[in-house]
Amino acid sequence: MNKTVVITGSSMGIGAAIAKELSSPFTNIVLNYNKSKDEALKVLSEVRERGALSIAVKADVSNCLQASMLINKAIEEFGKIDVLVNNAGISEQKLFTDLTADLWEKMFQVNVHSMFYCTHAAVKDMLKRHYGKIINISSIWGISGASCEVHYSSAKAAVIGFTKALAKELGPSKINVNCVAPGAVKTRMNKFLSSSEIEELCDFTPLGRMGEPGEIAKLVKFLSSSDSDFITGQVISPNGGIVI
Repeated sequence: MNKTVVITGSSMGIGAAIAKELSSPFTNIVLNYNKSKDEALKVLSEVRERGALSIAVKADVSNCLQASMLINKAIEEFGKIDVLVNNAGISEQKLFTDLTADLWEKMFQVNVHSMFYCTHAAVKDMLKRHYGKIINISSIWGISGASCEVHYSSAKAAVIGFTKALAKELGPSKINVNCVAPGAVKTRMNKFLSSSEIEELCDFTPLGRMGEPGEIAKLVKFLSSSDSDFITGQVISPNGGIVI
């Protein structure tokens, strides 16, 4: 039976790369987008070209009802969920003194609440079958913290704490929960960086460059496979050596 994979925020960037990397005639891919319909449909076409049965579902996963709708749609369409990749997220640079309660809440809604809502809905199906892979996308800044990104770093740190605690709880049910915490990756999320800032970031990175979305996707593919069955509660950070 085909493996069913749900990937939140998969219309572009790392999410889109994950969808393409996991696509095969043996997988069902459930793409998720909120505002980027055209980009999502393009990814959907590419995924289908690779032989995967796939659908694209519009849902704001920072909303509990819409997140549940996404998960229910996946189960309705394919009968089960084997892999959930919580990738939806936003980032922002802002001085701590310029942060507002609304900005803080928005950061946690998209990066943390969405992960909780989707996982809470999907894990019920996984528990019934005593099988599942949950992969949460954090950030290197959730490990080390980033100046002028206190709200983003805090939210991504919460993703890590969530991963470790849930892995302990779900381990007896044969459900793996892991976290990928990338360093700087070439995506639209980093569009606010100037060319000089990117150059400086690369200079501080031992491998001398930013990561590619496809490199992160390959790690997610491993964590979604049977090769990772004895790995849970781990935070793996492909970051070019900027934090060791």
